[in-house]
Amino acid sequence: MIDVAAGAETLEACVEVLQSVFGYEAFRGPQAQIVSHVSEGGDALVLMPTGGGKSLCYQIPAIVRAQGGHGVAVVVSPLIALMHDQVGALTEAGVSAAYLNSSLSLEEAQRIEQQLRRGDLTLLYVAPERLLTARCQAMLESLHAQGRLSLFAIDEAHCVSQWGHDFRPEYRELAVLPERFAGVPRIALTATADALTRADIVERLQLQDARTFISSFDRPNIRYQLVEKKDATAQLQRFIRDEHSNAQGHDAGVVYCQSRRRVEEVAAMLQQAGFKALPYHAGLDAAVRQQHQDRFLREEGLIMVATIAFGMGIDKPDVRFVAHLDMPKNIEGYYQETGRAGRDGEPANAWMAY
Repeated sequence: MIDVAAGAETLEACVEVLQSVFGYEAFRGPQAQIVSHVSEGGDALVLMPTGGGKSLCYQIPAIVRAQGGHGVAVVVSPLIALMHDQVGALTEAGVSAAYLNSSLSLEEAQRIEQQLRRGDLTLLYVAPERLLTARCQAMLESLHAQGRLSLFAIDEAHCVSQWGHDFRPEYRELAVLPERFAGVPRIALTATADALTRADIVERLQLQDARTFISSFDRPNIRYQLVEKKDATAQLQRFIRDEHSNAQGHDAGVVYCQSRRRVEEVAAMLQQAGFKALPYHAGLDAAVRQQHQDRFLREEGLIMVATIAFGMGIDKPDVRFVAHLDMPKNIEGYYQETGRAGRDGEPANAWMAY
C-alpha cells in the first residue's frame, strides 16, 4: 500500500531544498517524481535531455537523505571538469561536497577521506576507476556497515554500454554496487541512450527493478541551421556578427572543430576579428584548460573554440549558440554538443557549416 502522507512529506522536503539551496521556484517535467522516488529509497533510471536538470535529480535526494540521517551520497562521474564545476557550485550554495580524482595530491585526497570518515560530507564525487580501488571500497563498506551511505548516483550511464557512443569498460564493474551495498538506492542518468543502450544499462547495472523516467528529447528553444561550407571561418564570423552581436559585445557560444590545430587557428582568427575567444583541447596544459574553462563559466560573452574534449558536464545556462565547423562523429554526439546551448530555456542557435 502506498503511504500518501509520507510521499507528500518527502515531496515537501524536496521542494524546500529546491527553493532554499538551489533558488528555483518549481520542479520541471518529471523532476518532482524522480526526486521523491529516490529520496524515499527507490532505484531509478533517468533519461533526460542535455540541459533538462539531471544533476538536481540526485543532488536533491542526496541532501534530503542526509537531513534524514542516511549519510553521504556517492556520485560516479567520468568527468573531472564536471566534478570541479558541481562541487564548486554546491559549496557556494552551502552544501558540503568534495571529489576524489586524479587531479588531487595525496595530501588533498587523504584530507577528503578523513572528512568522509567523520561524516562531514553530503555528496562525494568519484571517478569510476577510483571507486573500484580496494581502498575506496573498504571506506564505503565501513560507512555502509554504519548505515551512513545514502545513495549511489551513476552519471553518464551510457558509458556502461558498448552500444553507447562513449563506452568505458570500468563502468561495467559498477555491477558490484547492489551486491556489496545492498539496500543503498541507485540512480543512473544519461542524456543519450537509444533502446539498445537503455537495455544494456539496465542489464549491466542490474537495474531491472528500477523505475524508468524518460523525458522528451525535444529542445524547442534551439533552432538548428545548416549552411553549405564555402569559407567556413568567414561564414562563422558573419553568423556571430549577424545573429549574436549587440551594443555590449557578443553572446557566449561554443565553436566545435575536429582537430587541435584547427581549434588554435579558429580561436586566433576570432581574436583578430575582435571577438573574445579562447581555445580548449586536450593538448593544452591542464592548468591552462582549467583557467579557460573557469573564464568561460564566469565571464559574459566569451566564445570557447574547442574539440569535443570540452563540454560534457559544462553547465553554463546562457550559451546562446553552438557552432560546428566540422561534422560531429555521430548523431548522439551532435545532440549532446548542441544541447549545451540554451539551458536557461531562452532561444539559442545550433549552426553547422557542412
